[in-house]
Amino acid sequence: MFQSFDVTSTPQFGRERVAGLRAAFGDLGIDGFLVPRADEYQGEYVPKCSERLAWLTGFTGSAGVALVTQSQAVVFVDGRYVTQLAEQVDGSVFTGGDLVDEPPHVWLPRHAPKGFKLGIDPWLHTGAEVRRLEKALAEIGGKLIFLPHNPLDKLWSDRPAEPLGAVIIQDIAQAGVLAKDKLATMAVDLKAKNLKAALITDPSSVAWTFNIRGNDVPHTPHPLARAIIYADGEAQLFLDKRKTKVEAEAYLAQICTQLPPSDFVKQLAIASANGGRILVDPDLASYALTDIIRREGGEVVEGTDPARLPRACKNAAEINGSAAAHLQDGAAMVEFLYWLESSKPGTITEIAAAQRLEASRARVGQSMQNPLKDISFDTIAGAGEHAAIMHYRVTTETDRLIQAGELFLIDSGAQYINGTTDITRTVGIGAVSEEQKRLFTLVLKGMIAISTARFPKGSRGCDLDPLARIALWKAGVDFAHGTGHGVGSYLSVHEGPQRISRLSTQELLPGMILSNEPGYYRPGHFGIRIENLIYIRDPEEIEGGDMPMLGFETLTFCPIDRSLVLPELLTHDELHWLNDYHAKTREALMPLIHDPDIQAWLENATLELSH
Repeated sequence: MFQSFDVTSTPQFGRERVAGLRAAFGDLGIDGFLVPRADEYQGEYVPKCSERLAWLTGFTGSAGVALVTQSQAVVFVDGRYVTQLAEQVDGSVFTGGDLVDEPPHVWLPRHAPKGFKLGIDPWLHTGAEVRRLEKALAEIGGKLIFLPHNPLDKLWSDRPAEPLGAVIIQDIAQAGVLAKDKLATMAVDLKAKNLKAALITDPSSVAWTFNIRGNDVPHTPHPLARAIIYADGEAQLFLDKRKTKVEAEAYLAQICTQLPPSDFVKQLAIASANGGRILVDPDLASYALTDIIRREGGEVVEGTDPARLPRACKNAAEINGSAAAHLQDGAAMVEFLYWLESSKPGTITEIAAAQRLEASRARVGQSMQNPLKDISFDTIAGAGEHAAIMHYRVTTETDRLIQAGELFLIDSGAQYINGTTDITRTVGIGAVSEEQKRLFTLVLKGMIAISTARFPKGSRGCDLDPLARIALWKAGVDFAHGTGHGVGSYLSVHEGPQRISRLSTQELLPGMILSNEPGYYRPGHFGIRIENLIYIRDPEEIEGGDMPMLGFETLTFCPIDRSLVLPELLTHDELHWLNDYHAKTREALMPLIHDPDIQAWLENATLELSH
């Protein structure tokens, strides 16, 4: 099984561990220490040996940072994790902070004493983060101290070993472009900008650039590795050879020099010598790396990771692969939803539901000869009040039966060799209240608004985000997460730079895959989210229009619970979209389903609704 449901946090140890950290402050010459969720590679998912935030606080969410001073210990999270934080950490040791409105660089000038000295591990913070912290501390006459070692690592006596996941080659049929051609394009661009080299620190960019995949972190098939790409066409890949077998090593030898990770600092220093101009993405690269470049006489040229936008703008092979993966995934979802509806209320637990869905994906993958490689994130399976926790993760301690009269929210995804999926469906268990149906329909209106949007070139995620919220706003409600995130091609389920959110200023470009997932959450009662993946089509002419417009194409096909829809709240066009979507879902998935009972369920689940 890919997902563990055991309780992994141990908040009862928070007091002892915080005391141990504070005891080190004197020798380190600091007044406080910052503990981010990130590891040395700045990825969303981190190996067990880098789960420092969880080890210290008990909080296991995918975004957060702890600030420990001699008198306070604050864990900053965003709106998705407020409830989870309260459940996981020891409230007598830690207080909650707001990662959006008052992150550490805003908190410090407001609350820290003058002359405050903040210690950080420079490998765990980006250059952009360091700048914000230095500016904040300067306001109070403070100082940022770059520590030579991470004090938590000395306290963490049973820290797990670094991972050595096997590396495989991503075939051209899935990748669409040869790695040597990607590297050649980057080299030409670097030369044109008078750069000596580019530093690639994001493991997803490394995996995409070299057409390889790995198994070092949960649910994301990239190897923990870095690369230096040179303007003269050379490329160095810092990847432990214990991760590569003969085939992968022979493949990589044709396109780059594979070196051990221990050689990275030395090679970066060599590249930086004599004024070498090195491209570094300040939002992705650890500050320690820019410090090495400057210390060795090089010039840090800040710019976007050269793989980031090409990786986000999928080519035809990647789009077609994702479409095929989503049809397979849709068939597994239908099998699961049939099982769920056929089961008697009060007999299935949240864990049982998550396990059944994973089993359905495995079974369908085997039957279609496209195996399930992994889930793309820990399944969110929440009933009733648990569904109101946006990123709820069921454990053996919190597991509960799914009862009649409740909404059940299941947000899940899968990794297949040809694509990454992410889908959320909220279903009613028996009869639910009209109020829940009303809010479900308002969420659906927002999802349809994004699905049908047409927008001019240059539009950004922040321009589209209100479309998903306007129906909810009119009803006096909202949701505290972005409307959509980027998704990789058999890579990370959360991919940048594309997003649909209030703060996203990235231009939306053809080929980008995004999620479309508005929601509503009433703490302690119920939660609603509906999510499909979509991609941006090439510009098209609109009859009677003045300019070409971009739009979305839906990748996800799976029934939306018709019993929760109030048709009278939908416009004619919205109802038409829903009926058309269900017709396409039925047509696309029926050939993949061979059980007559499940076929009959799908037929019924996709019947037309009318006013």
